[in-house]
Amino acid sequence: MRPYVLMFVTILLAELGDKTQLATLIFATDPAVNRWGVLLVCAAALVVSAAIAVAAGAWLGSWAPPRAVRVLGGLGFLAAGVWMLVRA
Repeated sequence: MRPYVLMFVTILLAELGDKTQLATLIFATDPAVNRWGVLLVCAAALVVSAAIAVAAGAWLGSWAPPRAVRVLGGLGFLAAGVWMLVRA
């Protein structure tokens, strides 16, 4: 159960305040749109996005060692952060 709790907390913290959440907030401000509809459609989009990530991860994991994937992912995050700092 521990890996799933860790995944939940990690994804929840990563999603807080990101552009997906802000877009959802903007859609929810429209009085002509049903709030439950916004929740349903945005949740469905996140499920599809996660399904794509799981499929890609399963494919990648079938031929790349997990440590290499983690290192490359970490380097990718660092590169994106540096790029955002330099660009600002």
